[in-house]
Amino acid sequence: MKIRLPNGELKEVGSEQQGSWEQRTLEKLLLETYKQNRRASLWKWVGRAVWLVLFLILISVMAGGNKNVGAIAKKHTAVIDLDGVIDSNNDTATKIIEGMEAAYKSPNVKGIILRANSPGGSPVISKVAFDEIRRLKAANKNIPVVVVMEDVCASGCYYIASAADKIYANPSSLVGSIGVISGGFGFTGLMEKLGVERRLKTAGENKGMGDPFTPESPEQNQIWQDMLTDIHQQFVAAVKEGRGNKIKDAENPDVFSGRVYTGEQGKTVGLVDEFGSIYTVSRDVFKAPDMVNYTPKDSFSNSLGRQFGVQLKSATDAYLQPSW
Repeated sequence: MKIRLPNGELKEVGSEQQGSWEQRTLEKLLLETYKQNRRASLWKWVGRAVWLVLFLILISVMAGGNKNVGAIAKKHTAVIDLDGVIDSNNDTATKIIEGMEAAYKSPNVKGIILRANSPGGSPVISKVAFDEIRRLKAANKNIPVVVVMEDVCASGCYYIASAADKIYANPSSLVGSIGVISGGFGFTGLMEKLGVERRLKTAGENKGMGDPFTPESPEQNQIWQDMLTDIHQQFVAAVKEGRGNKIKDAENPDVFSGRVYTGEQGKTVGLVDEFGSIYTVSRDVFKAPDMVNYTPKDSFSNSLGRQFGVQLKSATDAYLQPSW
């Protein structure tokens, strides 16, 4: 009899050959069906895994922080992290404020530690955090607020730290740097050598002040200096307000010069009260060795947004905005 092969060709076969061909065809069909079922099953499990990950991310975003805090049923020390550069991208002031507010709501918090490890940053955000810490302290006088410095707490970080009741540090910590800095580059000489002409159009004689491709006049230089001096004076006033008579600036005129001290040196000049860590303070000072971190956690979307923000930050911003 004749049979049609898969390629469409007709072939004469005997009954034995016919049976053999039909068996092979059936085996191939069953094997292909098995493979397709396996692939479908695999993709089904992959899909389930993806949905599980998305669900966990959603739960994390909705949680928005340490929701286990409310479950703490015994006395403990609240820890709030003050780390990284102090700026809007890091949302420094908001994290401190929200963390302290959450800690004050718990009847089992015996004290609050601001764990500081920051080189400083924005003068504006530092002042906002300083003012809010003092406001919250005044409204909750029964809960002490201290700062425990780790590797470094300089410039804007020290501005914020000075709002606390006490400052603890490691003898090797870097503290102080009570000053203001703003810098940039001038390319006018290079442009002259290259024969490049800068065509900057402004309305207002100082509107282009700070442009690196335009010569800076003595008057504009003085404007910059006056602004930095004004911000520095605000910094000094805040530290004196927060630290009171602990700062021995009369004996150590360099304290407000912008210099950095070790923790041991800082204790000598009044920038630091005592040596200690979050462990010694929670255990020996607050008598509540169990610690709970009240620092608000970033949502998934905020984390992505911050990464994009960091990538888009330009050198011009660093030039135009003074920092501690």
